[in-house]
Amino acid sequence: MKKFRILMRFIRKDLLRYITAIIFSGIAVVFSIISPMVISFTVDSVIGNEPMDLPGWLMKLVSDFGGRDALRENIWVLGLMFVLLTFFTGIFQYTKNRWFAISTENATKNIRDTLYDHLQHMEYHEHVKSQTGDLTQRCTADVETMRKFMANQVTQVGEILFTVTITLIVMTRLNGELTLYSLCVVPFIFLASIIFFTKVKNTFLEVEEADSELHATLQENLTGVRVVRAFGRQSYEIDKFKVKNENHREKIRKLNELLAWYWSMSDLLCMTQAMLVLFISVSWAASGRITLGTVILFITYIRNLIWPIRQLGRVISDMGQAFVAFDRIIEILDKSAEPKFTQGLTPEIKGNIEFKNVSFQYPDGTNPLKDISFEVKQGQTVGILGPTGCGKSSLMHLLLRLFDYQKGSIKIDGYELKDIDKKWLRSHIGIVLQEPFLFSKTVLDNIRLARPDASMSEIEGAAKIAAIHDTIVSFEKGYETLVGERGVTLSGGQVQRVAIARTVLKNHPVLIFDDSLSAVDMETDIMIRQALKERSKGVTTFIISHRINTLAQADFIVVLDKGRIIQMGTHEELIREEGLYSRIWAIQSSLEEEQEGANC
Repeated sequence: MKKFRILMRFIRKDLLRYITAIIFSGIAVVFSIISPMVISFTVDSVIGNEPMDLPGWLMKLVSDFGGRDALRENIWVLGLMFVLLTFFTGIFQYTKNRWFAISTENATKNIRDTLYDHLQHMEYHEHVKSQTGDLTQRCTADVETMRKFMANQVTQVGEILFTVTITLIVMTRLNGELTLYSLCVVPFIFLASIIFFTKVKNTFLEVEEADSELHATLQENLTGVRVVRAFGRQSYEIDKFKVKNENHREKIRKLNELLAWYWSMSDLLCMTQAMLVLFISVSWAASGRITLGTVILFITYIRNLIWPIRQLGRVISDMGQAFVAFDRIIEILDKSAEPKFTQGLTPEIKGNIEFKNVSFQYPDGTNPLKDISFEVKQGQTVGILGPTGCGKSSLMHLLLRLFDYQKGSIKIDGYELKDIDKKWLRSHIGIVLQEPFLFSKTVLDNIRLARPDASMSEIEGAAKIAAIHDTIVSFEKGYETLVGERGVTLSGGQVQRVAIARTVLKNHPVLIFDDSLSAVDMETDIMIRQALKERSKGVTTFIISHRINTLAQADFIVVLDKGRIIQMGTHEELIREEGLYSRIWAIQSSLEEEQEGANC
């Protein structure tokens, strides 16, 4: 029922058109079944001398026309009737197919829109643990499978039910005994279809999972192509892909074996049934038990009876694949989305921030932050230092509400962070990540992303603050230079500086630099920080870095280790205090002195 409700949600706007298409499908089946009756009637009762067995209103119509003799003289009328029945069959088939196509394409668009919208609002931790290739495959291949299901399988099931039901009624009226002979193989075909469905559904799931792994491996390799080349790991990656590809091939082979088994078995049964009916009906016609017209009808209708049932197996197998695909789509929709806090506050944000006894636990149970407390005044710059995995980035994730803290309190300008609307909050906090993402657009488009209405002078001003303007204008096409996927055509430092320009273009009251100066040299680092200091007076700034020189000018520095604050103070205070900060300072100062000595 859950699947049905979800499917109805997608097709609701076109439900009337979809149902009408099913009805038209039934009407087309009726016309296609009536057409052979015209041939049978012509052979038996017009060309031959069999009594006319017609409904009363039709018998009256034939009598008014002139009876059998008139029909013999104007046999073209029956030909025209056959043509008209075929024409109307085609009209209803065309309309049915067109309306199915329109309604299913609209429903498919709704599925894609819903999936994309859900992915945009899915909780951050769900994205972290999901593979991009797998999500992409579910949003493309699985949605296409659902489209085929709604456009083809549903209509085929309807046509099969209509065709078999009406054909059985007509055949039973013609000759009940011969109809029983025509059905003797049907139970075996139906049983084979059921067995086939139970096996093929699980196989389809295995194929889909293998396909997802293949996509994920390919996507991961293409994304990390620079790392692969840098470490000369092409052979390893090729071998890894071969393993995934071999697994995919084996699953496909298993599926093809099942399909071959079913189709060959059902073909044998169907042909055996057709031969049996042909032999019996011709024998009976020769002995006078049935007419030649009845033989023609039964030979025609046996196709309407046996082949749809045989096709049922294929439809069932396709439905099995569609059910698997729909389950995978629903799995995405069932992933938790960020709660829409419609009553969230939208206060004026200036940048006064207070962490008080904050503790946080990830969904997997790890505790990156424990009892964190410090206060930042508007306009202050806070440096954050600590070893890898100590909770630095997690602290900023809490401030952006990518995750919500379980204990303690975070207040911004006196308002509890959890009470503020997430979209409003994030629109006032700018962040530059250590590995920023650039879209496959021009440099100008990537910077303007923060403020689409920004003027060229404002964009150039932001680029100058990020110390990237001179580099950009040195490119052949300047700001119109196309950035490769994920910024691959730029160096790491250039990517970081473009991302910084993008962030500072919008005047956020709070800025976060998550180790985002790591790929630039010391001189450029100083230039950027100086420009930011002049531009961002009154802006609360968080700088996460492993480089002491980057943090030295901060108003105060927070030192984290194992999720706790172990030191806090200014640079001068901390280098005089025994602890992690002074040890790192001593090591980095020694390395700089050695480097300067080597340069001399």
